[in-house]
Amino acid sequence: MTVTHGRPMTAEITDILVAHCGLDADAAARAPAASLEELGMDSLALLELSAVVADRWQVSIPEQAGQLSIPAVADLVARRADPPGHTENSIVIDAPLPVVWEVTNDVANWTELFTEYAVVEILQRDGHTVRFRLTMYPDENGVSWSWVSERTADPVSRQVRAHRVETGPFEYMRIHWRYTEEAGGTRMAWTQDFAMKPTAPVDNAAMTERINTNSVIQLTVIKDRVERIARHRAEQGDPTDRDEPTEAGDE
Repeated sequence: MTVTHGRPMTAEITDILVAHCGLDADAAARAPAASLEELGMDSLALLELSAVVADRWQVSIPEQAGQLSIPAVADLVARRADPPGHTENSIVIDAPLPVVWEVTNDVANWTELFTEYAVVEILQRDGHTVRFRLTMYPDENGVSWSWVSERTADPVSRQVRAHRVETGPFEYMRIHWRYTEEAGGTRMAWTQDFAMKPTAPVDNAAMTERINTNSVIQLTVIKDRVERIARHRAEQGDPTDRDEPTEAGDE
């Protein structure tokens, strides 16, 4: 259910139609699946609805809105009023860039790198592109979320582009990893662009907050684990801190 300012968006749209467009509230309640046209809303009523929606949420609705039900109009407005999600998070890891690149792109071993993944299943490899299934540990409700993603690593530019193949509650999810050398080690940055489906349990803003919170946790864990690996290799005299580009781990 889409909610705005603590009220269902469907209720907000219904109130506008009643107050500004002459909608019979009882008729609407008796036929919740009826289109606006079926509820008697003519072109002038739809223009008034468009004007109020534009003023209140800075959202335009299409001319064909008369063919939609009130809940469908509410979903449309909510989706357009809720901007796509975008997050940017990064951390500096005290380790050579080739080591950070190799370890963090070893997808098959992500269960040893992240704390949230219970199972990683590699489904397909094609050069530097890998398709895989991630399964998380059960959440507070006992649900183990699982989805298929695909990522392509570029060992020359030290960037990775990834996206969810099975999107689940997302309309889309795209992730961009970047690695750069700087004082103190290697900066690893994550940029995530996404949008939630109208049926998702949270909206874009709420998911943005969740991702930002979790990214800080996971980046801190990864930093600690990669730095320990780098120190161990240095103690063993492992030459994996060379400067030339290498392939991305198991990819």
